[in-house]
Amino acid sequence: MASLVLAFVPGPDLVFVLTESMVRGRRAGLLATAGLCSGLIVHTAAVALGVAALVQASPTAFAALRYLGAGYLLYLAWRAFRTASMPIGEKEAGSVVDRAIYRRAAIMNVTNPKVLIFFLAFLPQFAEPARGNVAGQMMVLGAIFMACSALCFSLVSWMAHPVGAWIRRAPMRQARLNQGAGLIFVALAVKLAFI
Repeated sequence: MASLVLAFVPGPDLVFVLTESMVRGRRAGLLATAGLCSGLIVHTAAVALGVAALVQASPTAFAALRYLGAGYLLYLAWRAFRTASMPIGEKEAGSVVDRAIYRRAAIMNVTNPKVLIFFLAFLPQFAEPARGNVAGQMMVLGAIFMACSALCFSLVSWMAHPVGAWIRRAPMRQARLNQGAGLIFVALAVKLAFI
């Protein structure tokens, strides 16, 4: 239940899925969802193997990951601003574009240290050492969180598509959507880097 509620909390991942779905269609939103869930695999493994605790204990490593994540969000903002005037639609779909959407989503999730720290704080609350292999329990808990996230993001992608179709009919609306997404990514980058 906690995973379902947390999956719907607005953040960079949800904004990315929403934007991709509205601008490029459901397929793009689902590819973004798959990329984000792939990133969650990395975070789950890091927590299960204890790597997250090492990153959290090292202020330098945490700061480096935080700034890397903020830099990537700024890159996504730049792309959104740059494409604000370019017509984009579902006709753009192809294997190169598909891989790019998936890759951007996975990188965005992996380079967000707040997800790593969240997993470090969240997953152990539900593990019980008395039941045996804690690392295995963490992997199962991470898989449950990924399933909830996949469900949430897929639903967002599905619901955003009709709005996106309306936006794509008017280039000015599409430009405003990209500019809005760019501003949100800039705000999230600033928050990640400085707060």
